[in-house]
Amino acid sequence: MKKLSLMLATLLFSAGVLAGAADAVSVQDPYVRLAPPNAPATGGFMVIRNNGDKDVKLMKADNPASRVTELHNHINDNGVMRMRPVAAIEIKSKGEAVLKPGGLHVMLIDLKAPMKEGDVVPITLTFDDGSSKQVDAKVQRPVPVMEHQH
Repeated sequence: MKKLSLMLATLLFSAGVLAGAADAVSVQDPYVRLAPPNAPATGGFMVIRNNGDKDVKLMKADNPASRVTELHNHINDNGVMRMRPVAAIEIKSKGEAVLKPGGLHVMLIDLKAPMKEGDVVPITLTFDDGSSKQVDAKVQRPVPVMEHQH
């Protein structure tokens, strides 16, 4: 009986009936910021949408371009903006998490080699149920912020 239950669970999972969080998530506009020459780190940004009926948490990210990958946020520490690691990024059901400069992001630390504009960095996102999704993030030059004209 155990064997039959295991086989049925395997069939249902492979058919997508027991889908993981990664299947309910879509990722739009993933990119990695082009780092200045000799910079030891850079950031990865994207919009993660949760199309499922349950909240999910992004628990970690990984990539082959850096030795360390962390989830980060910017915080205001007595008027000074600082980056801090976060344990997870929550994506509410039918909601989204926007990973952007100055906010939540994927930090690529201790880059293994210089990147050039147009390179693609595969980033694997792992969620709280153990499922994962790989996204291809193109390396892009930072877009300068337009100053307000009066």
